[in-house]
Amino acid sequence: MKKENLLGECIAEVFGTFILILLGDGVVANVGLAPRLAAPAYNWNTITFGWAMAVVVAVYVAGGVSGAHINPAVSLAMAVRGVFPWRKLIPYWISQIVGAFLGALGVYLVYMEGLRAAGVPNVWCTGPGSIFGQAFWGGAGGQAVGSYSLWNALITEIFGTAVLLWGVAAVGDSKNLGVGANLGPLLVGFVVLGVGLCLGGPSGYAINPARDFGPRLLGALVGTKGLFDGLYWLICPIVGPLVGGVLGILTYDWLISRFLPEK
Repeated sequence: MKKENLLGECIAEVFGTFILILLGDGVVANVGLAPRLAAPAYNWNTITFGWAMAVVVAVYVAGGVSGAHINPAVSLAMAVRGVFPWRKLIPYWISQIVGAFLGALGVYLVYMEGLRAAGVPNVWCTGPGSIFGQAFWGGAGGQAVGSYSLWNALITEIFGTAVLLWGVAAVGDSKNLGVGANLGPLLVGFVVLGVGLCLGGPSGYAINPARDFGPRLLGALVGTKGLFDGLYWLICPIVGPLVGGVLGILTYDWLISRFLPEK
């Protein structure tokens, strides 16, 4: 039986979220700042696969210590479900935000010269001004996205995070089909890939308040403009995932878990 160690769990959440953002925002910077390919470098599939692999690595690294929530929406959902102590919720949230901030700092150090040359564009978070809205190096089609309203983006974040929690719940449910040979983190990565490919359009699929807020803070400190203009930063990537995560775990239990056979 694993001995409870909140400090160790928090350190694992910092490290896991650091890895998530280092690789996740890293692929965004890599795609958006690729001058050798110019505008065609903006490839949504590359970004979604990169983020999926970031999740896989982060969960494999931190999962054995903290469960690798690496997402405040997941922590809240598990607390509401009754399988995660409420007293750990705030320490986990703080750890996740710190890890996300440090991961963004790592991306800045890796891509520092390219980011400065491009005027420190928003590779950090979703919403107005992000690479999702406009290819850094111009090109036809750059203005063809970004037309969704705040409320449409909020709905997208709720649905996207609900799908994430359906996948997380199913992967970890021994009464369901079950996952063997330590394949859980890989399948969670596939869930994130599916969300990005299928539902990522209107909002850029933050589906994780820490993933958005920590890098947003770092971006503002290093000179990216407009990251906290308006209410988008609060409503879509923070409120949306928290609501969607709770709805996701509750609907899984209401619609699936209670009908599964006991083992």
